[in-house]
Amino acid sequence: MKLAKRPIELSFRLALYLLKNRLAGRKRFPLVTMLEPLEMCNLACVGCGRIREYLPVIDKMMPVDVALDAVKESGAPIVSIAGGEPTIHPKIDEIINRLIEQKYFVYCCTNGLLLDRMLSKIPPSKYLCWVIHMDGMEDKHDESVARKGVFKKAVHGMELALSQGYRVCTNTTIFKNSDVEDLWEMFRLVKKIGVEGSMISPGYDFEDAPDRDLFLTRRESRSIFKKLLDPTRTGGMKFYNNPLYLNFLQGDREYQCTAWSNPTYTVLGWRKPCYPLADEHVQDVNELYEADLWQKYGVGNDPRCANCMMHCGFESATIFQAISTPKDWVTLIKSGAAHKGGITAA
Repeated sequence: MKLAKRPIELSFRLALYLLKNRLAGRKRFPLVTMLEPLEMCNLACVGCGRIREYLPVIDKMMPVDVALDAVKESGAPIVSIAGGEPTIHPKIDEIINRLIEQKYFVYCCTNGLLLDRMLSKIPPSKYLCWVIHMDGMEDKHDESVARKGVFKKAVHGMELALSQGYRVCTNTTIFKNSDVEDLWEMFRLVKKIGVEGSMISPGYDFEDAPDRDLFLTRRESRSIFKKLLDPTRTGGMKFYNNPLYLNFLQGDREYQCTAWSNPTYTVLGWRKPCYPLADEHVQDVNELYEADLWQKYGVGNDPRCANCMMHCGFESATIFQAISTPKDWVTLIKSGAAHKGGITAA
């Protein structure tokens, strides 16, 4: 198993950003701005609750300036664009191009169906990475997205983007019905194609997901990730997550959630408290960093958090703990993953 390499500038800038905020005495601050400029999608994946949760505003499109202002308000150097399917947004190219002009590192999460149309509108850049959702080889992936032909389209989009000089990685959500052998085959395939790496994370039990029996308990997650990340079987695979988070998924480490590090801005405002949970939407991002708020959420505080192991809450936790733990920080530096910052994908 190998870990992915990313632009050195991202490592340097995030390290300075972390140092600056620590010196300023801030205990909670964002690493990644999660931007959802729409909630509409051209698929209805069985493990996704987003399009159902936002059904009353499913046609609403976030104006370009509103999206840019939210990213500026958050202040994080990394932007993960999700939704919904971002490439449906009629001005997503303008949003991405303007963020790149401002030298934000942008990860655009997409199912790949419309990726070929985007490539003529958004030039390749070290500041941009396409994140293609892949949940297995053809049969398993098409089953997870409830449509035939999506796997082939996604693979074609990856190959086309890579041939034109774009950065590309994949994102895979693990469920109870995930086939580890099938996933190994898929991880080897995308590495052979030339992607930067594969992100992995357990799915979250979204209340509005159509099939909630798919989601893993914490014990089940640890069991399947022990098998999935077996070092004797992961040769020829390249993972994008940092090694501390991969250890956490296997039950070798414990962390408390730091989901406040990934504030999520939607067409209704900032999700409060976090990416998986929206008990309300607010207009001031600073409401997400209030100390008393996080006494209510997280493992042991809210039953809805009990089985969550998503990277938006826990990969960022590895970064924050490593800052105060020299051995862990050295591990991240050696792996080239210290800047990862809990990037997530829809």
